[in-house]
Amino acid sequence: MYELEEKWYLYFLIVIPVMALLFLYIQFWKRKKQREFGDLDLIKKLSPEKSVFKSALKLAVILLALTCLIIGLVNPKIGTKLETVKREGIDIIFAIDVSKSMLAEDVAPSRLEKSKQLVSQIINNLGSDRIGIIAYSGSAFPVLPITSDYSVGKMFLQTMNPGMISAQGTSIDQAINLATTYIDKKDKTNKLLIIITDGEDHSDAAADAAEEAKKVGLKIMTIGVGTEKGGTIPLKRNGVVESFQRDQNGEVVITKRNAEVLKAIAKSAGGGYVDGNSTKDVLDYVKNALDNIQKTEFESTQMADFKSQFQWFLGFGFFLLFLDVFLLEKKTKWVKKMNLFNEKE
Repeated sequence: MYELEEKWYLYFLIVIPVMALLFLYIQFWKRKKQREFGDLDLIKKLSPEKSVFKSALKLAVILLALTCLIIGLVNPKIGTKLETVKREGIDIIFAIDVSKSMLAEDVAPSRLEKSKQLVSQIINNLGSDRIGIIAYSGSAFPVLPITSDYSVGKMFLQTMNPGMISAQGTSIDQAINLATTYIDKKDKTNKLLIIITDGEDHSDAAADAAEEAKKVGLKIMTIGVGTEKGGTIPLKRNGVVESFQRDQNGEVVITKRNAEVLKAIAKSAGGGYVDGNSTKDVLDYVKNALDNIQKTEFESTQMADFKSQFQWFLGFGFFLLFLDVFLLEKKTKWVKKMNLFNEKE
């Protein structure tokens, strides 16, 4: 296994074929001009020590040196061994509300961005737990399956927005039902569902779904973002507010956090609720909850000990550049005697 640390340097490799084509063009141009000003055989006699092969060899050495230097800048790494790491933890599934009400800015910068920040901070404080991500509004969508790669999780997290699910609304039960599909009966790892939302669920099925989830071993924690006072839903274009969301009667919609719904859901699943407007309170609450959940041992196979190999390419590249200094465009005497390249008249 290998990996390339700075892949963008590979774009410089385009210089190699450009230089080769330029060399061929110059040789063609020289030959054309020589024909215009004199006889080619006579020109060869006037410069008997001039070697066409040496010119091509010098170019090849320079191009190979540049290739080595560019690959050195890319810094290829080779995995020296494959090891299986045993870890203890639980599976944490984040269900993030991406409905339009989450665009309200009664908490800065918005409910949705606050939710992303909370999830990111929770992930930063995890040890060997695995994570999964679900997005939901009127329906639920699996964004990330269970994985131990936190960097991938954060990458997918930042892409979440209301436009990723066409069905609008807030159906928490859809998120809970989807989360239960993450449970494999053969896998004994404990699973925790963390729901981050403003709680504006317009259905009565969430509590029932939470009870069913509890039966299959899924623990649920709810985090409420937003304020009871509520806020408007700005409609932006290129970051500029153009108007606000309105209802069927043309009235500006005021969306409010419904903490009671979230508390009821958590209670139905034997879990807890925490106010998401305070990052510190959330992190402390999640840490305490994780400390009280039994960890399960599982294995994760990964490539370990990637070692940089740039020094070999840089060293060989500089050696070739140093060698090029001693490669004159004159015929080599001992090679000339052997006539390996048919350079004798």
